[in-house]
Amino acid sequence: MIGVSGASGSIYAIRLLERLRDCKAAETHLVVSRSGEKTLFLETGKLVADLKGLATYSYPIEDISARLASGSFRTDGMVIAPCSMHTMSAVASGISSNLLIRAADVALKERRKLILMVRESPFHLGHLRSMVNLAEMGAIIAPPIPGFYNRPASVSDLVDHSVDRILDLLGLPDAAIQRWDGPRPQD
Repeated sequence: MIGVSGASGSIYAIRLLERLRDCKAAETHLVVSRSGEKTLFLETGKLVADLKGLATYSYPIEDISARLASGSFRTDGMVIAPCSMHTMSAVASGISSNLLIRAADVALKERRKLILMVRESPFHLGHLRSMVNLAEMGAIIAPPIPGFYNRPASVSDLVDHSVDRILDLLGLPDAAIQRWDGPRPQD
């Protein structure tokens, strides 16, 4: 499952869905918040229909009766990319006011992977406490923090580095992932 909230960083959702589409073992279920739709358009000029076109299935944010809202619907996990502080705080508090938050709550209660690409900073104490609460409940807090050891040449390289980490966390490693293998001979 992929959730997209209104935090800046829509490119992470796009790239994650593109990479998962290329993974034959992955079936993707997408939920996008209204703020996520707006941020997607503001940052990329893309419409939510473009994002839905990358997913296997998509659901309206209000559809609390969707199969994603039930623990009996088996999934391997959920990624919220990007994850706003609003969404993170709602998940941490168990407030299931829409399908995205309910699906995250189900992932936690069923002890499935829940990965939050928290995208807003700096963090205040309330944010940090919510992160601790979520980590104690089993969530993985994975802000998209760029790595530079592979000498990225573009913004796409930086985005891919974070998406690579998410694919690893999902247990879906890609042969194209650049991994640290010690200093290069010229270093």
